[in-house]
Amino acid sequence: MMPAARESLLDAAFSALALRPWAAVRMVDVAVAAGVSRQTLYNEFGSKEGLARALVRREADGYLAGAERALAVHGDIRERLTATAEWTYSAAQGNPLVRAVLTGCWSERLPSPTLSAVPSSSAVPAQRRADGPLPSPADLVGAVRDRAVAVLGGPGAARSDAGELARSCELAVRLALSCVAAPPAGENGVTDLVRAALQRQPTGQ
Repeated sequence: MMPAARESLLDAAFSALALRPWAAVRMVDVAVAAGVSRQTLYNEFGSKEGLARALVRREADGYLAGAERALAVHGDIRERLTATAEWTYSAAQGNPLVRAVLTGCWSERLPSPTLSAVPSSSAVPAQRRADGPLPSPADLVGAVRDRAVAVLGGPGAARSDAGELARSCELAVRLALSCVAAPPAGENGVTDLVRAALQRQPTGQ
């Protein structure tokens, strides 16, 4: 199947999830919404569990891609870490699957595939990846932290500087996640909180 068709199926599954609990989402309805046969859907994902894993994998990847874009914005290190925290908060607020993968809190409405790898006989590379380990909240925080060090640390950064940068990034992301659980007051609550915390943190520069 073409990657575009796979994305259409994942889009259809995500849209269905917004309307009803995952347990009530039917594979045939996902196939019809995407304009493909049910057999094509099963060929691509193997099962409803495979579809769930692929959907969770896609949303986690989308979050990480957004974090990379935030780290690449113009500004000093603190501004870029603040942008990453803002993205983390907005992504989790706007997408229930991103919220679940970042916090580990899965509601009964959502699919909740095991994070460990499952046996895969799929011939589809993207599905074999989805059948592999899914990221935990700690994995995602660590991935953003490591990316921040790579993007912001520079090739000549000292090890101590890299360590400070890693701690500052982890602080920013974890503050954002705390705001997901307990939203701060004010329109700029997350931004103000993260900026205030980072002002007190060395960032390696």
